[in-house]
Amino acid sequence: MEFVMKQALGGATKDMGKMLGGDEEKDPDAAKKEEERQEALRQEEEERKAKYAKMEAEREVMRQGIRDKYGIKKKEEREAEAQAAMEASAEGSLTRPKKAIPPGCGDEPEAEEESILDTVIKYLPGPLQDIFKK
Repeated sequence: MEFVMKQALGGATKDMGKMLGGDEEKDPDAAKKEEERQEALRQEEEERKAKYAKMEAEREVMRQGIRDKYGIKKKEEREAEAQAAMEASAEGSLTRPKKAIPPGCGDEPEAEEESILDTVIKYLPGPLQDIFKK
């Protein structure tokens, strides 16, 4: 059938024969070429990774210089110090660490204790205040 197709097409090219489902020519060096291509891709990828690792190392040196200049700590260092402080305060405790009390909470003196009733009476009109004061 292939012969008839080639005759009908008037000397079709090899590519045309492949498209029609004919036998493909086997390239004996195809496997070797593909292996070389894969190796070249791997080598390029390694070079790219090395380039970016070098760039990132240079950036980190610059960042560290800025941190040293201004006394800034890395986020990881701050978190580690906070964790160490929490563990030190919770050492020997069987419960979770207590939350810090915000400043101003509970600092007022208890000398001016005023009941809720006194507070409500203070906002009532004059005649009603007199009734509740008696």
